[in-house]
Amino acid sequence: MRISIFVDGTNFFYMQKDKLHWWIDPKKVLDYLSRNGDEIVDAFYYVGVDSNVDSQQDNYLKALAHMGYCLERKELKTIYLPDGTHKQKANLDVEIVLDMFNTIDLYDKAVLVSGDGDFQRALRLLRERGKKFLVMSTSGIVAREIREVAGMHYIDFNDIRNFVEKPQKGIYPDDISPVDIEED
Repeated sequence: MRISIFVDGTNFFYMQKDKLHWWIDPKKVLDYLSRNGDEIVDAFYYVGVDSNVDSQQDNYLKALAHMGYCLERKELKTIYLPDGTHKQKANLDVEIVLDMFNTIDLYDKAVLVSGDGDFQRALRLLRERGKKFLVMSTSGIVAREIREVAGMHYIDFNDIRNFVEKPQKGIYPDDISPVDIEED
């Protein structure tokens, strides 16, 4: 079976940092998904980047490319709040869905690494087009809408920890986020 992987980088990072409290090795995710002889035809990793990208984030992104991930970057936007504070955002949901459908003839199964409920409709449309899909996330991050549409086509990272966990040395040096942003 031909598989394409779509990783929502921000969701993936905060899932590990805030809910799992352990780091996932992105290379081991590829190995896990191809363990039954399935062919990974594409692996996309979507991430918001600051124009002043630091060396830690840059090193992580370079490592992902060497692992086989195609990086899809989007410039962070700074949003100023009424209280004088600001936050940075980079929502890549549209890019993920566009790539899912622009490459639909290249894969038999789409793997979405995200728990974002915004993907509910895209997953339903994939099913209507005869495509299989798998959602990988964890409780506390995965939206109810995604769990409902995924049903048995869902894997909680806690259930496969022994296959995908990164050894003790953190994925990010000093456990610093590759980009400290908030998602919509």
